[in-house]
Amino acid sequence: MSTQTSTPASAGKTGFQLPKWAGSFGFQIIAALIVGLGLGLLAKYTGSTKANPNALGATLQTIGSSYVSLLQTAVVPLIFTAVVSSISNLRAVSNAARLAWNTLLWFAITALIAVLIGIGLGVFLQPGANTGITQEAKYNGKSGDWWAFLIGLFPKNFLGLGASTTVADGVATTSVSFNVLQILVIAVAVGIAALKVGKAAEPFLNLNAAALAVIQKVLWWIIRVAPLGTVGLIGNAVAIYGWDTIGSLGKFTFAIYVGLALVLFVVYPVLIRSHGLSVKQYFSGVWPAVQLAFVSRSSVGTLPLTQRVTERSLGVPRAYASFAVPLGATTKMDGCAAIYPAVSAIFVAQFFGIQLDFTQYLLIALVSVLGSAATAGTTGAVVMLTLTLSTLGLPLAGVGLLLAIDPILDMGRTAVNVAGQALIPTIVAKRQGILDESLYNAPRNGDPFADDDETATGAVDPSAAATPAASPDGRELAAARG
Repeated sequence: MSTQTSTPASAGKTGFQLPKWAGSFGFQIIAALIVGLGLGLLAKYTGSTKANPNALGATLQTIGSSYVSLLQTAVVPLIFTAVVSSISNLRAVSNAARLAWNTLLWFAITALIAVLIGIGLGVFLQPGANTGITQEAKYNGKSGDWWAFLIGLFPKNFLGLGASTTVADGVATTSVSFNVLQILVIAVAVGIAALKVGKAAEPFLNLNAAALAVIQKVLWWIIRVAPLGTVGLIGNAVAIYGWDTIGSLGKFTFAIYVGLALVLFVVYPVLIRSHGLSVKQYFSGVWPAVQLAFVSRSSVGTLPLTQRVTERSLGVPRAYASFAVPLGATTKMDGCAAIYPAVSAIFVAQFFGIQLDFTQYLLIALVSVLGSAATAGTTGAVVMLTLTLSTLGLPLAGVGLLLAIDPILDMGRTAVNVAGQALIPTIVAKRQGILDESLYNAPRNGDPFADDDETATGAVDPSAAATPAASPDGRELAAARG
């Protein structure tokens, strides 16, 4: 008796099929960028403005803002559960204190390098000289200062939430806001307390790990529709700002992006090579997260993808990555807190004809290295800039000059932030001998969702980090101890 066998692969080859690369996340993001750029230009040249958008402009704005709202919805529970879980996972690491110290040290080292590049570009390119802008812009927004930063460390309630009510035309509108820095403080305190309590806290930590897994799954669904959000976000940015808005601030924009490119494509590769790792493998591993960060302009919103590529593409053990990446997402910002405030402060000084001395340049470097955490609880780079200007005694009115093009700059800044947030855990893991270099050097398939199935190779249960012998990360850590 003869038997016939058929393979699904051969059966599936009939008919038209897209190439494998066409279905990858990276290709979808690039395609969405091109489509968004085209639709944005079409909306702009058909009369769409920020105040009076046409149908296409309003559609792009709605799609973009809705996607950002989806990301922001999960920020509070994600940060709390991720940080608590990351601290509890440090139980699986024998040298947790040394890893934490080295992580913070390399955060500071790379921030210092980035701010020195920013200062050098500001001095060399003179972005604030001869701008052609004659009218002084005013800034009435929230400014940053060291006292407000210290006060902001103390939570006003358990969730670090705040509410404000405005009344317009007899209608009261209440909006709820959150302070990321306060949430971080609460989560760190709860995580450390759970470790101190010991066995009695196991049910709480298990519940927290389960909640984190659920939240990450929801965020994973949101990230999967990032190409659609990309069309709206890029299209809306082009329709509202375009090249006309850059105008006289072209030299400033150029200086910012040159600085970001030097950090991303020169400083980071040098650090990678100096640690004996492949630059190509680093970029191919981290690129999906960099793309999403560029589009979403949110380090925290990109956190699940950043952590995934750090663990599964760059080979950083989960027990350590789950600590370093969430910490970096709130405090490691080479783009927003180093390059940008350095160039911007020099721009403001040059615009108002103020001569900076050597001491003030040192202050710029000091504020950038120590003050990056201040961006976590406020509106990012803008408040970091006001913190820098306040420390130097420069006019805060200069912030108003730069607000018009801030979204255009924020895309590049966030991309560099996320690249650095994956870089530091990789470097530290390599220096401590716990990096899985076989995973780091493995071929990439270009799809960060390839192992999303629970049964896929490399997928590890969140609680597995606590049992070193039962997971790939644990074997790596056990080998490092041996």
